[in-house]
Amino acid sequence: RSVAHRHIAGLLPIDDRPLDVGEARRLGRPHVVALIGPTGVGKTTTIAKLAAACRFRDDLKVGLVTTDSFRMAAVDQLKSYAEILSVPLEVVIDVEDMAPALRRLAHCDVILLDTAGRSRRDSERLEDLRAFLRAADPDETHLVLSTTTGERTMMRDADAFASLGADRVVLTKLDEAGGFGIVLNVIQRLGARISFVTTGQEVPDDIEHGGAERIARMLLAGLGPEAAAPPSTPDHGRELV
Repeated sequence: RSVAHRHIAGLLPIDDRPLDVGEARRLGRPHVVALIGPTGVGKTTTIAKLAAACRFRDDLKVGLVTTDSFRMAAVDQLKSYAEILSVPLEVVIDVEDMAPALRRLAHCDVILLDTAGRSRRDSERLEDLRAFLRAADPDETHLVLSTTTGERTMMRDADAFASLGADRVVLTKLDEAGGFGIVLNVIQRLGARISFVTTGQEVPDDIEHGGAERIARMLLAGLGPEAAAPPSTPDHGRELV
């Protein structure tokens, strides 16, 4: 079991420094981070968790941008989070509004961009998303995937959104997943690094850095995060808040 644990951990590509604002600070501009993915995977909630972590743990000035004008409930939800966190929010409806919105947030250390969920079958909407991403020119693009989705669906989503420049993956709803074996297959197929994992709906909790050791324990246990972590083994995943 110990050998299998080390082997699985070695197969998981991990982004060791997600949301690293150092280079952007040296250039005198915000570090822009975009989250993309299909509908219902938890992008907006994940954005709120990351905003809280940056704001309260790292003491960074945070700005929020959303392009999800198709669902007013999503805008209202993010507005509520922005008010609670006392951070500015820009709602971008048209592509040409992106640059002015980013300029208004130029005083921020990090800008988190929430995008509308897109079906992999809707090529027109995916092209719209591509245009928004080109206008935002993010430093990091994280593909958000839910581990409650079947492996075939996750694979198809990964293929569709990989073409939009996603170089990192956020795995959500690990607490609801029936098994974690699909994680290895999807990550290997996508060829991207794991940046964060989420294990619940609580904001700002239930999110942590995607530590290979912790995910390997989950994969071996197949029973969820709680059953995966033996009491005598330290957790190498870095909790955000």
